[in-house]
This record gives sequence, structure tokens and C-alpha cells, in this order.
Amino acid sequence: MNDIAQLRKSYERAELSESASQADPLAQFSQWFDEARRGEVPEPNAMTLATVGSDLRPSTRIVLIKDFDARGIVWYTNYDSRKGQELAGNPLAALQFHWVELERMVRIEGRVQKVDDAESDAYYASRPLDSRIGAWASPQSQVITGRAWLAAEAARYGARFLLKPPRPPHWGGFRLVPDRWEFWQGRKSRLHDRLRYRLDGGAWVRERLAP
Repeated sequence: MNDIAQLRKSYERAELSESASQADPLAQFSQWFDEARRGEVPEPNAMTLATVGSDLRPSTRIVLIKDFDARGIVWYTNYDSRKGQELAGNPLAALQFHWVELERMVRIEGRVQKVDDAESDAYYASRPLDSRIGAWASPQSQVITGRAWLAAEAARYGARFLLKPPRPPHWGGFRLVPDRWEFWQGRKSRLHDRLRYRLDGGAWVRERLAP
């Protein structure tokens, strides 16, 4: 068997300097996100979401970013899921993007809040019909008897709502309002570039962290 400990890569694609980075972290994120899309990175919108439950046990999962602006980072999910319940009890969370092909990561921390109903309604209406039915059929994170049960639930809700399912009351958007960003660019010899932005008195402070 191959020795896992010997798996390594030298990161040499790019650099991240204070002079070449944006003063505002949202502008820096927008630039990197656009570069990930233009670079045809597989699923550049995929991000890891980390939450912590009332038992202090952390949990991560992959979700898809659906919008971002000065208000924060948005994704959609079942509010009754594990992540939804954990965010209801502890609204602090972290996000991470890992664009392997660009040797880049972005870490974002902040407080999470639900988006308003109108915003959730608009996004739900834009989804494919099967996905809208799936939001009704799947009691996300709960134990079910098998795949056949899930298919039967999808068929049942499909017959009930036909082409116009309304948004389920347990499904909608979350928005993370950042108070900390970190941009990581892989560099040779593990001397990576790490720029952190943190809020201080309403203004963003940019700092370099040791790799």
C-alpha cells in the first residue's frame, strides 16, 4: 500500500500580497469567486458549513452558496435538519470554500439569521420541480425506513401539488453575516499566504497570519 504520510503537493500557482489584495473582504471574495468560475473549478459554489450543537459537538456538511452581497452569504435548507436545529440554538457558524485547482481557500465566520420569507419564496420558485417536491418529501436528517419510503413520499407530494408546490414552512434560506474572513493561497515550502480580515469598530482590519 502507498504510504499516506508521503502524499504531498507543492503549491506554486499564485501569491496573495497585501498590495494586490482588496481592502474590503467582500470585494476580495467576489474577485476570487469569479476567478473560480472562469477557471471552470468543479462546483465553485460548494462550501463547507460548520455548526455546533447544544452538546458542543461540531458538525460539518457541504452546502451551496446561492447569493452573496454586503448583507452576507446565503444558502437554503430544511430548517428542521440537524444544521437548522443547531443554528436555531447557536447562530454562530463558519463557512469554507476550497478551490483545489487554484490552490485557494476562503474561511468565513459570523452570525447566522434566516432570510425573509419573500426571498425564500422567490428562490424556491426558481428551483426545478423535482427539487421543490423533494423539499416536501424529505424529513432531512431524520431516520427513514428506506429509499422506497422516500420515493413514495415524493410521489405522494407530486400528486398532491402537481406543478405548483408552495414553499414548505420548514424550508428556506439562511444568511451568514461575516465578522471575520480569511483568504489562503498555497505557496511553496508550506509558507502559505494567509490574510485575515476582522471587524474592529465597524471597519475591516487586514492582517497577515503565519502559515
